[in-house]
Amino acid sequence: MIKFDIDRHKIKTLGAGAAAGLAAGILITFLGAYCVISEDRLAAAAKEEQLTQENEQLAEELKKERAVQENTETLAGDEDGWQLILVNEDHPLDSSYEPEKLTEISPGYEVDNRIVSDLRQMLDDGAAEGLSMYVTSAYRSYEQQTQTFNASMQNRLNQKMTPLEAYQETSMSVALPGTSEHATGLAVDIISTEYAALDDRQGDTEEQKWLMEHCWEYGFILRYPPEKSDITGIIYEPWHYRYVGKDAAKEITEQGITLEEYLGQ
Repeated sequence: MIKFDIDRHKIKTLGAGAAAGLAAGILITFLGAYCVISEDRLAAAAKEEQLTQENEQLAEELKKERAVQENTETLAGDEDGWQLILVNEDHPLDSSYEPEKLTEISPGYEVDNRIVSDLRQMLDDGAAEGLSMYVTSAYRSYEQQTQTFNASMQNRLNQKMTPLEAYQETSMSVALPGTSEHATGLAVDIISTEYAALDDRQGDTEEQKWLMEHCWEYGFILRYPPEKSDITGIIYEPWHYRYVGKDAAKEITEQGITLEEYLGQ
């Protein structure tokens, strides 16, 4: 608080003009002091906001570091829970992770050995129904995912997008290295031999219709369903299937939810 100590008896001896000048001086002094206080408060508020943002950023980084450690330990462990590992931008996977045992499911493509039996059964049963489909992508190392992301981004740059636009568009369809489910060995891309393009029309093929209806029976889910990109962070991919175990797959499919929603993340 600003306090002014003025002898009112002395004011009476001053002329009107002098008194007015004194009053104006007091007002100017008060306003100047008020402005200094206001500026100090604004500076303090700005500093507090900056510290809050830095603390939130640090907390987010620590959360991701814990997720990296937990995901890696869970995937590498023998206990149940590995099937439901959540890998996305908020729950990364260590760049050095590699499944303990990879098994080739088709020429050039490997998956975590723990899902091979169910995956083969699903593909065989689809073939028995007269459908023709094949795995076009499975386990990818961190380096392979980096190459995939960079190639996709370069394609967009070649389409005259700005670097920012290319990055944003790419990250909606190709997971950033370290955040891709393909690195777990639990995800596969399956497409129809009748239509090889990776776009929404893939979902209209008989093969995808059958997979979407029956994949849960084998422990798989359509990982990135339509109209759920605000939750998954990835656009609709009617070819990307993820193993979560038969019980979880049944519940997720029946409820029409994503893995994020199922896990409450």
